[in-house]
Amino acid sequence: MRYHWVGLLTDYGLRDGFVAACHGVLARLAPSVRVIDITHDVPAQDVRHGAAVLAQTVPYLPPAVIVGVVDPGVGTARRGIAIETGDSVLVGPDNGLLSWAADALGGARRVVSLDSARFHLPGRARTFDGRDVFTPVAAHVAEGVDLDELGPPVSDAGWLPAPAVGVSDGRLTAEVLTVDHFGNVQLAARGSDLAAARLGGPLVTIGAAGQVADVIVGATFADVAPGQPICYVDSADHVALAVNRGRADDVLAVRPGDQVVIARP
Repeated sequence: MRYHWVGLLTDYGLRDGFVAACHGVLARLAPSVRVIDITHDVPAQDVRHGAAVLAQTVPYLPPAVIVGVVDPGVGTARRGIAIETGDSVLVGPDNGLLSWAADALGGARRVVSLDSARFHLPGRARTFDGRDVFTPVAAHVAEGVDLDELGPPVSDAGWLPAPAVGVSDGRLTAEVLTVDHFGNVQLAARGSDLAAARLGGPLVTIGAAGQVADVIVGATFADVAPGQPICYVDSADHVALAVNRGRADDVLAVRPGDQVVIARP
């Protein structure tokens, strides 16, 4: 099968030439492929953030070969893998980065290790598998190379555990999953969890980082006055906290991994 699209997600940032090098490899090896830059602003080495962003994005992409590179273990014995899932193939390190995206696309049908050096760039560097392994492999897969040619099957790929969520009547406990560019705090809980806890509003109490505040439950930011916090269900169907024209992460003093409690006032 050939793919017309390749997606790229990394923590490389745009100050250096890392992203351009990956684009260049794709242009040389698969010149007809079109590239979607998912993001290159994943916080450095934050595998869980990258996994969350990837999982929330892939359902909206066309069939593609999707490269994810958030790789603190580059150059070590950790494997590179390719996962066949849905109508797409995920390529990246075997550190859990690709796992939630595979689940979002219906689960892994086939996983292989990227052992065959003939699909890597010659003179592979120890610290840049994004350029030398994952992107060239993605280019070859996009051009029709079957996953079985890339390396042996894998039955023990690393899968990130689901983030913590606790639901009871009148109380919802959830881990902060991501904080976006606007300072909106996305929780691991889903909209259905908020409903199951019977916390549909109009007011809830938010407990986070030793602070407690009463917050309106709404549908969008303008449901509260500028500078006021709101609890809502975001575009990825996650419970989230925002401040209209402000930053909820600053107001609540939370970061990914922290626990937030939502309860009846």
